[in-house]
Amino acid sequence: MNENAALLNKEAPDSGGDLPVRYDRTTIILHWLTVVLVVVLFALAEIWDFLEHGAPLRKEFQSLHISLGILLTVVLIIRLGWRTTRGTRMPAATNLQERLAKGMQHVLYLLLAVQVALGFLLRWAQAESFTFFGLLSLQFATVKNRVLEHTFGNFHNIIAWTIIILAGLHAAAALMHHYILKDDTLERILPRKTGR
Repeated sequence: MNENAALLNKEAPDSGGDLPVRYDRTTIILHWLTVVLVVVLFALAEIWDFLEHGAPLRKEFQSLHISLGILLTVVLIIRLGWRTTRGTRMPAATNLQERLAKGMQHVLYLLLAVQVALGFLLRWAQAESFTFFGLLSLQFATVKNRVLEHTFGNFHNIIAWTIIILAGLHAAAALMHHYILKDDTLERILPRKTGR
């Protein structure tokens, strides 16, 4: 989920010339927060499948999943708002590799938005409340719709796996740039090291 098309700021030049273009601090924080939330949400859903239906731990994991899903929704909205209103845009893609990277980011953004919407629709079809870390509880339906619950649940699961696979490929490409091609692609989205 590296934000090549996102907001950047240029580092000040040093004695060796201009440093590479880096993402601004807000973009970096939102990027890594998204990564952590997506991985934890996915892990929770996979783990509770091994737990017995109705088990207290399973219910706790599901409640945490809902809360983190709401948090991901907020982060995604802030991220998209930040991208469109602040900072400097990455220069237009000039080769196939850059176009593929931008295309991957757009697909991941789209899938995240669809996944968030499906999560809300699934909870609505289940006629279950939306809870946010025990501080807030809202319920929008009182009658369970089993057909829609099954449909939304299946799509939610398929898209979750798609996001994880594509994000994994995205991360592998960033690591390849860093360790094999030895360019600054990964450095752009990493927090600045102390003293740099």
